Amino acid sequence: MTPTTIETERLTMRPWRDADLEPFAALNADDEVMEHFPAPMTREESDALADRVRTHISENGWGLWAVEVKDTGEFIGFTGLSRPSFEAHFTPAVEVGWRLARNAWGHGYATEAARAALRYGFTVAKLDEIVSFTAATNTRSQAVMQRIGMVRNETEDFDHPRLEPGHRLSQHMLYRLTRERWFA
Repeated sequence: MTPTTIETERLTMRPWRDADLEPFAALNADDEVMEHFPAPMTREESDALADRVRTHISENGWGLWAVEVKDTGEFIGFTGLSRPSFEAHFTPAVEVGWRLARNAWGHGYATEAARAALRYGFTVAKLDEIVSFTAATNTRSQAVMQRIGMVRNETEDFDHPRLEPGHRLSQHMLYRLTRERWFA
């Protein structure tokens, strides 16, 4: 499949390049960026994640796109669509997600890119629903989910199956958005 590139007002969401690996590893090693994940990533773990993401995009035409700022060409992280690889009450599903470098926070980039990913998911991929989830402590990502129109039903919150019960990050909030609601 031909990988898709998406343009927004300020961002380009595109297939990954080898040049993205170093700044991606830096953001994955940043304690503040990775605060709501079990641990920062090593360079090897970061490169392996990028390889999985690249493979998904090349096989499907969409996925977690590399995001760059149009004005500068700076790689700032990823945003896009993925399939959770664990079992939960809401899977199988397609998730909208993002991870941006700390210097890209506070500019509305996550919201802008996530809206573009939703548009792609509902209009091109013809998905009926897109979910998003994060640790209960990650209020910044929850705010993005709310800004892009996603809705949380507290009864659907869950303990992440890849974390030990009682882990500081195990409790996750689930947000949903249907195509019908998005078009409305």
